[in-house]
Amino acid sequence: MTAPATSFWRIAGMTYLQYANRAAGSVRAALKEPLKSKLAAEGQFSYKASVWEGGVQGPKVEITSLEQAGKAV
Repeated sequence: MTAPATSFWRIAGMTYLQYANRAAGSVRAALKEPLKSKLAAEGQFSYKASVWEGGVQGPKVEITSLEQAGKAV
């Protein structure tokens, strides 16, 4: 009888999301131009968020980075 297979990312103490983010970062770092700059441009985003209190929507704030997203809401 063999032991159940365990993914190496789990053995390393990472979640699958952490593993996927690191793998994607490695692939992006290994790319050569013009693909590297094309993917960098596609990675940018923006959206508007607002906080609802008491059934009333607060002012909308434009979010353009993940750091800003954590502070806005």
